[in-house]
Amino acid sequence: MSNVIAFTPVARPDAAQSIAGLIAGFSKARRPVDDVFWLKENAELLGILAAGGIAVSGEALMPFEGFYDGMEERMRFFPQYYRFLLSIVLDLEDLGMPGNRAERLCAWAAAEGVAEAELSDLQRAEARRLLARRGAAPLLGDDPLSARLRSFISRSATFAMPNKKAAYELTHIVFYLSDYGRIDPKLDDAALTSLEFAGVLAYLDQNVDLLAEVCIALRFAGRTPSAIWTEAVATVNDDLIVLSDTEEPLADAYHLYLVAGWAQHLAGQKAFAHVPPEPALRFLAPNVQTGALRSLSECLFDLGPTRNADWAQMRGHVMPYLGPDGHQVLYQAEQSTDKFDAFFEGFARANVICGGK
Repeated sequence: MSNVIAFTPVARPDAAQSIAGLIAGFSKARRPVDDVFWLKENAELLGILAAGGIAVSGEALMPFEGFYDGMEERMRFFPQYYRFLLSIVLDLEDLGMPGNRAERLCAWAAAEGVAEAELSDLQRAEARRLLARRGAAPLLGDDPLSARLRSFISRSATFAMPNKKAAYELTHIVFYLSDYGRIDPKLDDAALTSLEFAGVLAYLDQNVDLLAEVCIALRFAGRTPSAIWTEAVATVNDDLIVLSDTEEPLADAYHLYLVAGWAQHLAGQKAFAHVPPEPALRFLAPNVQTGALRSLSECLFDLGPTRNADWAQMRGHVMPYLGPDGHQVLYQAEQSTDKFDAFFEGFARANVICGGK
């Protein structure tokens, strides 16, 4: 590793201490509890710990005790945040917090119809999954909502073009359809191809946050991610720096830390390590090599009508546009999947007719 955590090696915490340190940092030190981003960050952390079956001690959960005890009042006063609140209470109980508030709150949310305020199928799917965890709604299955979600993720052409929003929606739909790895999402070949295309784009862009989510989604679908992708995630995971420093900005790499660690955990590797005992946590991402996505896109655009969708023919035209780092990233992207030619056919946009006389 090029970066070393600045604390004494003999004081390095074990796994249980690291998880306790993470919980303390997210629950007590990063943001005030009345900040909506506190809800978001803690829901993400607890969700990953619960979905991964990661052991958490009762003592480590104690910082949430007061929040848990006041959950009913928070839900009544902040129903617009019901997904964050339900996620936190469900995961706290599943991680070992004594109580059964989640069942009552899910029943209340279902009776109030809070999910009916959602315009997005993605958010409706998240709500359905949350309520289903305590029997207040049916699991996603053979129903119109699930059909629309599957139709979206099976349109592979969507994911052959740069669109981060669509790519993150793809991974989250797989999370919900699989109940975070608890059931087989039964993805068709087109949806699996969509994940492959999203992974290629993430790798070309060196967006390891998205790449980690793609690797997780593939595992939930019963597939083994590309070794090239998992190595990229592992490298960033190992090189992330966790500091106890209130001077560092909060717009940090916490989400990258969480999803890279989650991907590592699912791969059977060590994750969520190097957490200082002080709770004021900040997460600094390492420098990664320059991606090839922008240069590749600019090259194809500049070629105009002379570009075509055949990667074997276009490869020689593209390479002069890329520097050494870009060459390496593009080569690794090619090697990471047997679908690169099919990906490029959509990515090139050589046969798209728009307007005209």
